[in-house]
Amino acid sequence: MKKLVLASALFAAFGGAHAGAMDDGNLTIGGFGTLGVAKTDTDKVQFIRYNQAEGVGEKARIGLDSNLGLQASYKVNDELSGTVQVLTRKNTSPTFTTDLTWAFVKYKINDELNVRVGRVVIPTFVISDYQNVGYANTMMRPPIEMYAQDPIESADGADFNYQHAFGDTNFTAQGIAGVSRGKLVLTGGTTVATYRAPVLGLSVAVEHGPVTLRAAHVQAKLSSNDAVPLNQLQGVLTKVGFPTLANDLGFNNSKKVTFTAVGALLDWNNIVGQMEYGQRRAKDPVYIPDTNSWYAMAGYRIGKVLPYYAHAAVTQHGQSVTLPAGFPPAGPLSTAVNGVLTAAEQSTDLIGVRWDFAKNVDLKVQIDRVKPKTPGKAGLMINGPATGFTDTVTVVAASLDFVF
Repeated sequence: MKKLVLASALFAAFGGAHAGAMDDGNLTIGGFGTLGVAKTDTDKVQFIRYNQAEGVGEKARIGLDSNLGLQASYKVNDELSGTVQVLTRKNTSPTFTTDLTWAFVKYKINDELNVRVGRVVIPTFVISDYQNVGYANTMMRPPIEMYAQDPIESADGADFNYQHAFGDTNFTAQGIAGVSRGKLVLTGGTTVATYRAPVLGLSVAVEHGPVTLRAAHVQAKLSSNDAVPLNQLQGVLTKVGFPTLANDLGFNNSKKVTFTAVGALLDWNNIVGQMEYGQRRAKDPVYIPDTNSWYAMAGYRIGKVLPYYAHAAVTQHGQSVTLPAGFPPAGPLSTAVNGVLTAAEQSTDLIGVRWDFAKNVDLKVQIDRVKPKTPGKAGLMINGPATGFTDTVTVVAASLDFVF
């Protein structure tokens, strides 16, 4: 909690849309935050956001959705500027920690093209740039069915942003090349592994009137040496005579994984809509299953009140690992291998309401009904029983979002 208070003294809103709490012409400082509380109707599993080590159960807690971000931007001249952003939240640690989420120097080549060098957010999703800014989003949190399929948020490297208007239609292209380093919460929520991943990504968007259409493709060459449960399974497989399968399962050496997504945003009169569809595919043999995921959200604005409904789902498309001839079809070893090759399938129906009751402040209340569908796994939730968990879980949450 001390780090949460410290972060509030440091910085600002999200890139390009901060409120500008302090602006002297060259230096701009602002911030954003969410104070949220959530609980579920069971202690058999915990409900989490994507890549989160600790979630919530029957006892109401503030750690699921609460965060605090600060951002500072300095304009050297009309062409050159720099931006730094930090974010305090519960992510891969059960306590609040502060991470550097943006840190780049931007050079404006002309009115349509700029480049940034440093730490930048990977343009994977429709709301990648502001997915942690509660005030900028209709829903309380990004659907984990979609966003858990590619939890790598940022990379150190360079990107470009190109914008051009064709009459009333605006076209945007963004490309990135860099290296992402960080931590990933492994399935089950009990182990956190560090990773390194060279990343390439490209996104294009077309905006016309109230509609924005977007497509993105990202590839990462993922490697990690401290995924303990997976390393232990690899050791057993090597010992009993399946070294090739052991190598295929792990990402001790670099393994290429891609994620492709298309999405749309709508804000027409009082109607608000948002949807995305994504495909994760392993291009090298690795335990990470291929998945298809999607969600759709619709809302209707009534004055300052916006009720909304959304449905999200993730299913397994296949796997990149082929079991060798002679591998036992049943038994503990077979159960362990097939367990890591099986995706956590689930769906969610949620309803919520957003109330913009004051300037730069909103109140949200949201109820999620999460339905795990994979025998032997507790969906995308964590700490599920080893025998599996397929009961529907109800999540009730409220949050206060603000920018300053």
